[in-house]
Amino acid sequence: MNIYTEMNPNPLVQYLNKPADDFTKADLIRYIEDHDISMVNFRYTGWDGRLKALNFVINNKKHLDELLTFGERVDGSSLFPFIEAGSSDLYVIPRYKTAFVNPFAEVSTMDILCSYYDKNGNPLVSSPQYILKKAHETLKEKTGYTMHAMGELEYYIISEKEELFPATDQKGYHEAEPFSKWGDFRKEAMLAIAEAGGEIKYGHSEVGNFTVDNLVYEQNEIEFLPTDIENAADQLLVAKWILRTLAYKYGVTITFAPKITVGKAGSGLHVHTRLMKDGKNVLVENGKLTDVSKKMIAGFLDLAPSLTSFGNLNPTSYFRLVPHQEAPTNICWGDRNRSVLVRVPLGWTGKIDMANDANPQEPVVPIVSPQKQTIEYRAADGSADIYTLMATLAVAARHGLEMKNALKYADETYVDVDIFKDESKAKSLKQLPASCTESAKSLEKQKDILMKYDVFTESILNGVIKYHKQFKDQNLRKELKDKPEEVMKLVEEYFHCG
Repeated sequence: MNIYTEMNPNPLVQYLNKPADDFTKADLIRYIEDHDISMVNFRYTGWDGRLKALNFVINNKKHLDELLTFGERVDGSSLFPFIEAGSSDLYVIPRYKTAFVNPFAEVSTMDILCSYYDKNGNPLVSSPQYILKKAHETLKEKTGYTMHAMGELEYYIISEKEELFPATDQKGYHEAEPFSKWGDFRKEAMLAIAEAGGEIKYGHSEVGNFTVDNLVYEQNEIEFLPTDIENAADQLLVAKWILRTLAYKYGVTITFAPKITVGKAGSGLHVHTRLMKDGKNVLVENGKLTDVSKKMIAGFLDLAPSLTSFGNLNPTSYFRLVPHQEAPTNICWGDRNRSVLVRVPLGWTGKIDMANDANPQEPVVPIVSPQKQTIEYRAADGSADIYTLMATLAVAARHGLEMKNALKYADETYVDVDIFKDESKAKSLKQLPASCTESAKSLEKQKDILMKYDVFTESILNGVIKYHKQFKDQNLRKELKDKPEEVMKLVEEYFHCG
């Protein structure tokens, strides 16, 4: 065992005694042979952002070797709307580092995430996963920094009302049993996600908790640890699949929808980020934010209107982005401030010998800062296309580092008040888009930033713009302001988004 595998919950990591990033084809074949794995599932996302599945029975070792080497072909036109049926064949090639044992299969099965390749064997330029890879590689090439990310995956579980120990309306934050009813479900999901390679920070009950028509809506959250931004996206996709599949097993409904009902907080997908160089977090130095941090924040804020085109993908997303609904509306940033778009949370930059103070029986020893500082983007929600959202965050970070006026812009957009209570300050700041239509218009204006260095192609961005414009929701929030029944019809339509 080594420090990377000791106590690791992923059985492949433990058995192979190496980090998942180092998995080889031979490693997977050895694990499959030694554990009598009977089937392999190829997993990949379509345009809807959900994990698809292609199932294989392992006929023999030669068949397995060929499968892992050459992948398989699929119909791209059925997975992506921009691929023509006349030239729709794509290859799906497994990425060995993503392999995990399927926690639900009745027959022993290994699942592996795949990448798309075109007829010539080149990466599919329009694949969301490849766009993220390009965005990250470009960030590294142009700035020398790698990007880590971690998501906060919020969701609601909907179940029949219980009379015993009812939770307090909208007071579910970190509630425990017996007032929280779905803690065991969350913990079971966390273990399954961890065994599938997800690096989890913690899980807890969230604010949202209410009853409608004898149904209880309980909000929970699973938060991940910072890791390479490409791995972070993979982990979130697998986690959403595990949560939904476990909910089906339990016979309950789960949703990541940004709007859940009138007057209640929906579910966001907050993303924490940090820039790394030579294994070191460069966001903080001597307990203070570095210029690199402020430039990255400036990039997030400057590109914020377009970021919604990838993080907020249906009309209900913009019913969440309103004041007093646990979501941002203004383009600004601040320290430990949950009303802002970009938040700098506590990062262990002050006194860090708190454990000794809490446990005076322990000897005083030198403590090295854990380098936990992150920068949190708070606008995205459960409808997001996770790969392209992460890609645009990487683009935004690079854009900020390249902006000539980044530090000045960061100073101008810093706030230290509750934006929802300070109207004069709120009026001085730019607003996030209020509809898919506005988001599309913002993306049209900022296309050049995303197309720089060929990270996104113009045809891809035009497709995203066309997608958002189809909703024609420019005035929808105003039109449905006093029509709760119509709002709920909209919620139901996009209930299983993302």
